[in-house]
Amino acid sequence: MAVSASYSILFIFVCEGLIFASADPAKGKGRGLIIWVDEDSDKLSINQLAKDTLQSSLTTIFLPIIYIIILAVGLPTNTMAIYVLVFRSKKIHPGTIYMGNLALADLMFVIWTPLKIAYHLKGNNWTFGEGMCKVLVGFFYGNMYCSILFIACLSIQRYWVCAHPLTQQRKNNKFAIIVSVCIWIFIGVSTTPLYLYQQTVELPDLNITTCHDVNLVSMENFKSDNVFLDVQLPYYYFMVMAGLVFFIPMLVIIAAYILLLRSLGNPTVEGNAGKSRQRAVVLIVTVLITFLVCFIPSNVMLVVHYTLLRNNLVNNGYGFYIMTLCLASLNSCFDPFIYYYVSDEFREHVKNALLCRSSRTVKRMRVSFSSMKYSQRTKTYTSSTGNTESSNC
Repeated sequence: MAVSASYSILFIFVCEGLIFASADPAKGKGRGLIIWVDEDSDKLSINQLAKDTLQSSLTTIFLPIIYIIILAVGLPTNTMAIYVLVFRSKKIHPGTIYMGNLALADLMFVIWTPLKIAYHLKGNNWTFGEGMCKVLVGFFYGNMYCSILFIACLSIQRYWVCAHPLTQQRKNNKFAIIVSVCIWIFIGVSTTPLYLYQQTVELPDLNITTCHDVNLVSMENFKSDNVFLDVQLPYYYFMVMAGLVFFIPMLVIIAAYILLLRSLGNPTVEGNAGKSRQRAVVLIVTVLITFLVCFIPSNVMLVVHYTLLRNNLVNNGYGFYIMTLCLASLNSCFDPFIYYYVSDEFREHVKNALLCRSSRTVKRMRVSFSSMKYSQRTKTYTSSTGNTESSNC
């Protein structure tokens, strides 16, 4: 499994290298788009590549469709997940705490997607102000990094439960709460740099205002090929975050799942142990595929993109770049089905919640059915006294 994941990561890096090997020397700079400003006249200059990208069907049709799907799926599933985990789950364990925080992180991003949808449907025209743009960008990257960290915590927790099943539950819950609080504090502090530089840019030629799509570079730095002076903050930020909050957690996740497989024993074992191992393998493959689709391409592209800018090269594959960032948002849809709805108990809680059954009603139903016997021949439930209680079941 580790070898497979390593080959997948290597394959993506090779693809990125092939895509950007033909990058031309920079004639300007932008977040993939070449936008520069003359400081004397304050006039913005935009090249044809930037115009074509901002007016393409990729950014005005495809991206809003993806975000609409994220909103339609992610909002109800994560809301229900939080409700069930908080109000319906009677046994609180570390995994529940991490899953609740993961659902909260996804929900906090999903509620902002209507602004993203409106932005793209208006032809990449942001009409909500600089402050709201910074909030949207902060929540986007905050969700991505927060999800990676909580997925890493869940991976470690699954291994720990399997390898040390007799540990004290209460002590583990306290530790999980402390870890969760630390993650939220870290994400809150680490996303602060995203609020320190301008995210919106007005483009008079296209009569639009972009949000997090282009950055400005002074004409002086543009002429002297020193565009890196204008992108130092985002460059160092994304390099550090890619190392601390993507690469290291990814290695931790892979290591945790390798240890988990080892702790489950021989793959040829039959019975409950064999079924547990099979479920664990399916879960591991699913999580790694999610990483492969959502997090690996986007974080690799961030590194490649800002490395090109550092070396005064232009990212000519900007369309692919923004598509990978959009795919990163899909984790808000995938997470509920990977970590919550895969559980029979969780689905039962959801069913009871949708049917407005109280916890007391559910408990009475379980007691009632547990004291009754089901006859396969007559298709009826019979009480311990032999009287038929219900039929046509």
